[in-house]
Amino acid sequence: MDKKSLGPWGEEQAARYLRLHGYSILERNFSCRAGEIDIVAKKGKFIVFAEVKARKNAEFAEAREFVTYAKQQRILATAQLYLSTHDGDLQPRFDVLEVYAPDGEQSRKVRINHIKDAFQ
Repeated sequence: MDKKSLGPWGEEQAARYLRLHGYSILERNFSCRAGEIDIVAKKGKFIVFAEVKARKNAEFAEAREFVTYAKQQRILATAQLYLSTHDGDLQPRFDVLEVYAPDGEQSRKVRINHIKDAFQ
């Protein structure tokens, strides 16, 4: 398993987690000139723009630490473009989902840490 395959696999785990917790997935890997958003979902009064970070462990750093200020700015700009082309009155929220899989794609126990409203 390499890092390139861990990312999409982690995004699938995060999407499954969100669905199990009552979210509807609207888009996966939405991209435009401003950037990319891993998952766009909705639940209740929120439209959620979620960044997914998959790692084997947090030994080097927690996954959320890789969502830098610059990355946040690209996600915010991408979300603005998404909202400008999709009607709705949902409140935008920016979440990070950390997916920890100690054995990569073969992990039997995956830990997901859902950080709501992560860009504050």
